[in-house]
Amino acid sequence: QVQLIESGGGLVQAGGSLRLSCAASGRTFSSYVMGWFRQAPGKEREFVAVITWMGRTMYYADSVKGRFTISRDNAKKMVYLQMNSLKPEDTAVYYCAADRNGVGLTSHEYDYWGQGTQVIVSS
Repeated sequence: QVQLIESGGGLVQAGGSLRLSCAASGRTFSSYVMGWFRQAPGKEREFVAVITWMGRTMYYADSVKGRFTISRDNAKKMVYLQMNSLKPEDTAVYYCAADRNGVGLTSHEYDYWGQGTQVIVSS
């Protein structure tokens, strides 16, 4: 089992940057594929990015490709989401999630979730 705690959210102007962090507990962090999702008010939770076990492969939603970068540090049990060139439409609660079984691109494939961190991008 793994517990996840996100941090790094906040208020930023359009065009700015934020770096989200996700701290994981548990002894088998490297055995999980890690993903970031987000949920805006009144909308469904959507996929943002995913990184494989050793960090060799990443996938991104088209809406963030070229602006966001996911990374992980297995020794520190951390996952990061560097967000650049932020837009008002990036405003959402961002969630870190862990997948035991594979490279999930949908929320129902993930087994463990953090509580989320709020990101607000002002225009």
